[in-house]
Amino acid sequence: MKATVLVDNIPLRDVPGEWGLCIYIEYQGKKILLDTGGSELFVKNATKLNKELQEVDYAVLSHAHYDHAGGMRAFFQNNQRAAFYLQKGSEENCYMKKWIFHKYIGLPRGILEEYRDRIIFAEGDYSLCQGVSLIPHKTAGLSEIGRRNCMYVRSKSGWNPDDFSHEQSLVFETTEGLVIFNSCSHGGADNIINEIKATYPGQKIRALIGGFHICNRPEAEVRALGQRIKETGIEEIYTGHCTGKKAFAILKEELGMAAHQLHVGLEMEF
Repeated sequence: MKATVLVDNIPLRDVPGEWGLCIYIEYQGKKILLDTGGSELFVKNATKLNKELQEVDYAVLSHAHYDHAGGMRAFFQNNQRAAFYLQKGSEENCYMKKWIFHKYIGLPRGILEEYRDRIIFAEGDYSLCQGVSLIPHKTAGLSEIGRRNCMYVRSKSGWNPDDFSHEQSLVFETTEGLVIFNSCSHGGADNIINEIKATYPGQKIRALIGGFHICNRPEAEVRALGQRIKETGIEEIYTGHCTGKKAFAILKEELGMAAHQLHVGLEMEF
């Protein structure tokens, strides 16, 4: 399989970046788009990096936040056939809370109704195609992570800490082991690795690719995460976007050659 970063915070020469993530994946004759960044930028970058959006067979949204779903309408306009797979818990209801203020950080307003014929909600362990699955969170207590990060969802009962039921891992079976994509890893990078280990007992975990949402976390917390990741036995991580440069440098100290920086144009092969 081959994965190419179309959007990340770090640009590549004349190929710009933005706050968001979009990855184009080629696997056993299929083409899969993971996320759409925060705008239509991924469309322009796909052209510059020689990736054809109209050839995408499956589109996947890692979670229901604007910096991953912002380009959804642009995808539908540039691809007339692929279904877009969201986790069942995805709604237009994600907010960032600060004091008494709530800032909307969710899906493009109206997108679920506008493209309801192209959107599929995955539930449970969902087989996307041969060798590729969507796996929801299975770790208890994730709403505490939502509370700590000031992330909330709005429901009929009021404001509730986000438990990231809208977040999912995209998992590929390769000859080298399992390759996991989870674009922001809000549920915890170490938790995600352990979730996949439990889902695929006895299989080697080759790599985890995505942001870790630790750009504003204290150094001690980042180092502790690095140690927990190492203890999972995973071979490599590729991280960027919401990990942040400072946190990546700390993870690099903890994980050494196993840690790699994401950037626009990066190609990963397994």
